[in-house]
Amino acid sequence: MAARSGNRPAVFRSPAEIPLRPRAADTHTGLRTGRIPVLEPAPTAPGGYAPKAFTGEVVPFRVVSFREGHDRIGVHLRLTSPEGTTSLHRLSPLADGTDRWQVEVALEAQGQWRFEFEAFADEFATWAHAASIKIAADVDVAVMAALGRDLLARAAADPHRPAKQRAMLKARAATLIEADAATALAVATDPGLAAVFADRPLFALASATAEQTITVERTAAAVGAWYEFFPRSEGAKRAKDGTIRSGTFRSAVKHLGRVAEMGFDVLYLPPVHPIGRTHRKGPNNTLDAGPADPGSPWAIGSAAGGHDAVHPDLGTLADFRFFVREARKAGIEVALDLALQASPDHPWVAQHPEWFTTLPDGTIAYAENPPKKYQDIYPVNFDGDPDGIRVEVLRIVRHWIAQGVRIFRVDNPHTKPLQFWEWLIAQVTAEDPDVVFLAEAFTRPAPLRGLAAAGFQQSYTYFTWRNTKPELEEFLTGLATETADYLRPNLFVNTPDILTEYLQYGGRAAYKVRAAIAATAAPAYGVYAGFELFENVARPGSEENIDNEKYEYKFRDFVGAEAAGDSLAPYLRRLNEIRRAHPALRQLRNFTVHWSDDDSILAYSKHLDGAFTPDGAPDTIIVVANVDPHSVRESTVHLDTTIWGAEPGSSFEVEDLITGAVWNWSDHNYVRLDAFTEPVHILHVRSRA
Repeated sequence: MAARSGNRPAVFRSPAEIPLRPRAADTHTGLRTGRIPVLEPAPTAPGGYAPKAFTGEVVPFRVVSFREGHDRIGVHLRLTSPEGTTSLHRLSPLADGTDRWQVEVALEAQGQWRFEFEAFADEFATWAHAASIKIAADVDVAVMAALGRDLLARAAADPHRPAKQRAMLKARAATLIEADAATALAVATDPGLAAVFADRPLFALASATAEQTITVERTAAAVGAWYEFFPRSEGAKRAKDGTIRSGTFRSAVKHLGRVAEMGFDVLYLPPVHPIGRTHRKGPNNTLDAGPADPGSPWAIGSAAGGHDAVHPDLGTLADFRFFVREARKAGIEVALDLALQASPDHPWVAQHPEWFTTLPDGTIAYAENPPKKYQDIYPVNFDGDPDGIRVEVLRIVRHWIAQGVRIFRVDNPHTKPLQFWEWLIAQVTAEDPDVVFLAEAFTRPAPLRGLAAAGFQQSYTYFTWRNTKPELEEFLTGLATETADYLRPNLFVNTPDILTEYLQYGGRAAYKVRAAIAATAAPAYGVYAGFELFENVARPGSEENIDNEKYEYKFRDFVGAEAAGDSLAPYLRRLNEIRRAHPALRQLRNFTVHWSDDDSILAYSKHLDGAFTPDGAPDTIIVVANVDPHSVRESTVHLDTTIWGAEPGSSFEVEDLITGAVWNWSDHNYVRLDAFTEPVHILHVRSRA
């Protein structure tokens, strides 16, 4: 079945089997609301865009519905898969008095799903509720029995019910003929009978929302452990005279095993294209590059070619394809940077000057992000020839798809028109729905969210700058609730451009804390090479690493550092093992903050019901982190254990998946987290004690 929910759904393949579809509204009178209001349907996305999910994602379908008086209502989700199979899923009411209803459904098939909500007067539930009260009080016993008999007889006449069920309903209706109070009460409170009507209720006064769509994309559109490295550094050699020979795609192949062995499944490469010579940047973003300085990969284009070429120092397109194939053999998918900008030497500059901004003095404007200046990069002006730019960029993307790339990390998409991205992503995914675009959207909330709604499958976020307990609680909760219908975060802990003060001054504990939170709080996270070596020295006055790899080759001894016990690689390896073993960590919307008495102890859980796990067993992870990397903290953590079905006050066994320690926990637990040893508990709820 393409959709699974915690409640057993009814599945229909023949139109004749499907219960009568109610009208979306009273079209005769022109009213917007049906007989029973059905409001605020979700999932939803801003701007009229379709919400998104990924294959296997557990999606909460939500709606507000109510009716006048005390009669009971029911709400269904009518869900149609891309293959055309329709299923009905019964929603459950949430907190009393809110009139909010929800059902969680795992969407298993990639493609466009259609859904609508149907609310109806639940005649059996209304009768059973009233009868259980009145008959117990010896009030209107005969009337209630007669009403129940008529209701059951109507249900027994439904030709689409199984014959055995119809016979049972007919028999139960007969027991209500001249029934005494005890017999009538037994029928009204029979859970088996209630289950029959929950599966196929008697519809009355039915109303429905308009049909909506949700786009389900492949799992890698939201789930992945990303690693970034510069192929020119992987296998680079320094000669005795100090000259450096660049690494190549083929030398970088030898380092795929290291990435795979740490458990990363996506390898992101910065631009691999020819690099311009004009205004080339030297070490640490200086303006005086020497003849041997390789320059920034983001200064794309030279006499050797543009966005559809590879840098000659890295090899050929055939070498690139070989690298992609070898990565795939290692269980790694290659993601390629898509940076729509040009060096002054790019062929575009001479061939299409209208694609750039010409200043009054006749020069072309270079890129700026004050206080940063990028004299080696010309930004594209999308208004000079928008059609021409669209055709060219689509050609480039198709070119790299033909080389085996299915994931693109897009550089600074917020500096290009949103309309362009909506068009490009729609064009590409219509041809190949497996293509994924990650937005490097370090920008204001509105454009970040707009890019996600318009089609980007993943996005960088503000995670790198959210470090305190209150900041993380608010930020991570927002990702799991406010924007989860359309925005999928990728929690990168660092980038070549971002080395936060928390990492600069937090010591090794800061690296553990950030990695543990990133790997467990969201289905996708990322690490830039050098993080595992605790590289924490910044260029003075900036958030960039000193001797930045953007401008020079980087020589790192990963193997030696790990052998000396001076590497975070074993910790990253363990985090990725935990992620693979626990399906709760591959979901976004199941994040819940818990309370602790200490202002630096962050506590949260991720729970996945057994209905949605491969082995049918529920999966619950509790994370408790000391986010102050300079201290030892002791506190009491207070858990809402009802989230995973444990009664308040009951005990259960937890295992620390980092250290192997096992404890009996309940809803209130003492913790001691030493930043200088193990600053984070990652606990698996194993059983009731």
